[in-house]
Amino acid sequence: QVQLVESGGGLVQPGGSLRLSCAASGSSLGIYVVSWYRQAPGKQRELVATITSGSRTNYADFVKGRFTISRDNAKNTVYLQVNSLKPEDAAVYYCKIVAGGVGNVWGRGTQVTVSS
Repeated sequence: QVQLVESGGGLVQPGGSLRLSCAASGSSLGIYVVSWYRQAPGKQRELVATITSGSRTNYADFVKGRFTISRDNAKNTVYLQVNSLKPEDAAVYYCKIVAGGVGNVWGRGTQVTVSS
């Protein structure tokens, strides 16, 4: 069964950057549409970006021009490059796929904190 593990979060100052990773085990991530979501305390989880198996991408309006989603099938990993971070970007970031016969598969998340 496919499992997802996020990493790369941390504490950054406003304007800083991070590269978040979503690594898969148990299956090839390349066949899936992979999405990044985030959830801040007291708020609903929201969609940030999506990449298809053909590497077509889509972004939420609030991250366009600042975040970039990409995939490296050889490493079985999807990345989210987050630049020009704002305090309101602070959240736990999750990756997700929809696996046939299983449904949504989520990782445990990686914390991004934006503070001076």
